[in-house]
Amino acid sequence: MPLTEGQKPSEAAPPEGEKPSKNALKKAAKEKEKAEKAAKREQQEREEKEKAAANDTASHLYGHLNYEAPPPFAEKFVDLEDLESIEEDSRVTFEARVGNARVQSAKLGFLVLKAGFDSIQVVIAEGGGQSISRQMIKWCGALHTESIVRVTGLIKAPKEEVKSTTISHHELHLESIYIVAEAPEQLPIQVKDCNQPPPGEEEGEAEKEGMPNVGLKARLDNKVLSLRAPASKAIRRLESEVSRLFFEYMIQHKFTDIQPSYLAGAATEGGAEVFEVKYFEERAFLTQSPQFFKQMAIAGGMKRVFSKGPVFRAENSNTKRHLTEFTGLDFEMTIRHHYHEVLSFGESLMIYIIRGLQTQEYPKKLTNIIKEAGYPEAGTFQLPPGDQAIRITFAEAKALLSEAGVEAGEPDSDIDTAQEKALGKIMLEKYKTDFYTVDQYPRSLRPFYTHPSPHDPALTNSYDFFMRGQEIMSGAQRIHIHGELLESMRMKGVSPEDEGYRHYTEAFKWGCSPHGGGGLGMNRIVQYFLGLNNIREAALFPRDPGRLAP
Repeated sequence: MPLTEGQKPSEAAPPEGEKPSKNALKKAAKEKEKAEKAAKREQQEREEKEKAAANDTASHLYGHLNYEAPPPFAEKFVDLEDLESIEEDSRVTFEARVGNARVQSAKLGFLVLKAGFDSIQVVIAEGGGQSISRQMIKWCGALHTESIVRVTGLIKAPKEEVKSTTISHHELHLESIYIVAEAPEQLPIQVKDCNQPPPGEEEGEAEKEGMPNVGLKARLDNKVLSLRAPASKAIRRLESEVSRLFFEYMIQHKFTDIQPSYLAGAATEGGAEVFEVKYFEERAFLTQSPQFFKQMAIAGGMKRVFSKGPVFRAENSNTKRHLTEFTGLDFEMTIRHHYHEVLSFGESLMIYIIRGLQTQEYPKKLTNIIKEAGYPEAGTFQLPPGDQAIRITFAEAKALLSEAGVEAGEPDSDIDTAQEKALGKIMLEKYKTDFYTVDQYPRSLRPFYTHPSPHDPALTNSYDFFMRGQEIMSGAQRIHIHGELLESMRMKGVSPEDEGYRHYTEAFKWGCSPHGGGGLGMNRIVQYFLGLNNIREAALFPRDPGRLAP
């Protein structure tokens, strides 16, 4: 008799009319007995669960939250960060994530709940609250880490200080708990493993005190999870503080917030480092900076303008300080007498931002969180005595490098990354500052709209800002005379006749005040203020030549 599909030779049915062998009958009997036992066991387990559920006096106090018919909560709905100031025996409700869940016995369990930078211990005791049951304790112990829950309970003082949570002098005695959003049992990375600097470029770098350390790529691939680590959250919020201080200073000095376009018909600074996009039937480019728009606003009679927005650079640079998209903090202002008015304003702006991060309560708290997570340079940034910015010329920077034995190249050659870092160490040792500016760059190194020096046509009225020996801003006085601008464009190989430049050049044809400004890289400010190893840690969703997601 032929075998059926998938049937093994040993399982073949006997030929028609032939009796099964004794072994086959014995095997079939065992299989039947096994199946009957399994069915009986399943029935018993089902009955036990049904019996336990029927006897569960707390079944209405836990489970998945039903938004259509929500159970009653405490009148006081609070944020976890506010619990330290709430009186003992107050009944509160709040939402938080599960950081840890454990059952100590059939009658007692504990949760650690976390939200923001804060965490608290939750006690689940049989008979406590509204008659908590053993079934409820067992259910709480099985909660998945990172699930969001809504809890209600009484604030109590623990018998001993709770050292495993940030809220150490209060704990919550649970009365009810409901799952708002359940996380899976297995996560691609653990949040707690991201609360330290990522290992270096060599994977498998020594772990901090034996704790697993998730690499930067894994953190970026699972950004939503890594972002929940306190250090990562603190970096994001410190970035927000930089933005706030920038806006604050600009408004204080009567600047107008403008929103430039990030699409242009021509490359802002010429060259090939632009992203070209299809714009219906035309070519367009993502802007390398809001430079043209700021200048046109000045030509339009706006004396002082600023903006915050994305900046795009199509540089195939896979370094620790380059991104293809970063956040720019830009400003432009008219000049009354000399371009150093702009330079001095920019220096004062940076000292205001840095000093604000160092002295204001909330930024200081964020910096401490980052430092405690293992970032040793957080909180160590130095400003010059008296908060008077140290300013040197490009030629002086070259001389300082040469004096220190660093090969500085030709007088008009640019200062490369290694030289910048060396200069940063020299400035820190000589002037006790991590922030300084370099003035009067050679004309060969600056874009076409940079104003040449009236004293030396080989130099320009331009400057760069540095933190810890790394550039964070490039700025200058701009050419505001129409004819001089066209001449400079041609000298730099940029055609003034290009239709993409027409509206820009016309702005100066109709008359424009002398002006200058600069563009700060917000991500670099955060990176160097905290001493982060990689700029990708200082960007929420970093973009580089190899990353377009998430």
